[in-house]
Amino acid sequence: MSEHSTQNSTSLRVVAAVPLREDLCRLIEQLEPRVEVVRDHDLLPPMRGPADWSGDPSFHRSADAQARFERMIDSADALFGIPDVDPSALARTVAANPRLRWVMTTAAGGGAQVRAAALPAEALERVVFTTSAGVHGGPLAEFAVFGVLAGAKDLPRLQRDQRAGVWPERWEMRQLDELTVLIVGLGGIGSACAQRFHALGARVWGTTRSGQSVDGVDRLVPLEDLEAAVAQADAVVVTLPGTAQTHHLIDERILAAARPGVILASVGRGTVIDERALLRALDDGIVSFAALDVFEVEPLPQESALWSHPRVLVSPHTAALSSREEERIARRFAADATRLLDGAPMRAVVDTVEFY
Repeated sequence: MSEHSTQNSTSLRVVAAVPLREDLCRLIEQLEPRVEVVRDHDLLPPMRGPADWSGDPSFHRSADAQARFERMIDSADALFGIPDVDPSALARTVAANPRLRWVMTTAAGGGAQVRAAALPAEALERVVFTTSAGVHGGPLAEFAVFGVLAGAKDLPRLQRDQRAGVWPERWEMRQLDELTVLIVGLGGIGSACAQRFHALGARVWGTTRSGQSVDGVDRLVPLEDLEAAVAQADAVVVTLPGTAQTHHLIDERILAAARPGVILASVGRGTVIDERALLRALDDGIVSFAALDVFEVEPLPQESALWSHPRVLVSPHTAALSSREEERIARRFAADATRLLDGAPMRAVVDTVEFY
């Protein structure tokens, strides 16, 4: 964290660098009166739907409007969002504005955007970067539960028989309260998953690096014991961020160790799972069902076999989207502004070594 983030201040000039509704600008100022939110809605692209922080791609600023936008951005002590959600614009304003001390990315995985800005060490020390990690935990946990239930109840078989008009002999579905669910990553999303699976009666295990207990988790699994834990799990929920350390963590070796028939749900970052290895595990019957909201490449390429695999559910990275997301992030921003101004530790600070 930047040393500036621990200094007490009397006020904070915040610039809305992405579309932010007027009522939410006022909400931030009401929740933390020491904050002034500077905004010019005419200089920001309109949203096309909930939490569309990039805004309408057809939006264009004139040269004069772009100059006014950059002057506004460069006057900030703190930014709500990365300007135009563009790493190069972030790099430009960090270099141009020595007073900038905090940037909150609107994405939970905003660390990747900060990394893409290729900021010098001085800037990474001067400016604290935070993300909205944890804001999306509830919706993503619901998708994970949905995915594991779909696998436990064999949704593909039900749909296949329904389309064919077949009434088969009765067959036994798996019950959630008889399953061991392994959550790979017990951060904000993983903790929300643990609470919901625990409430539904599942035995919940979770990987950890810290060793700290998490509500609803029956067993903490050191990450180095992942292979042994996968061999005993009925379902695996992947919630990890995308970093160099997590890239293809779920690979052929881990999947080969899994109990045949394991259910997989992925709601973290798509790069954590080796999709080629996953497809082989699906074809071999090791993975009985995969519910995926994130992918190695997005949008998912048309040639990907995941589109047509009979035991894969493809969700277009939309499970976290909620009409309340914008308000949740605005409230998170106001709370962190209070922490910054009072010299308290901020939440979801980007690790500027691993960038998550």
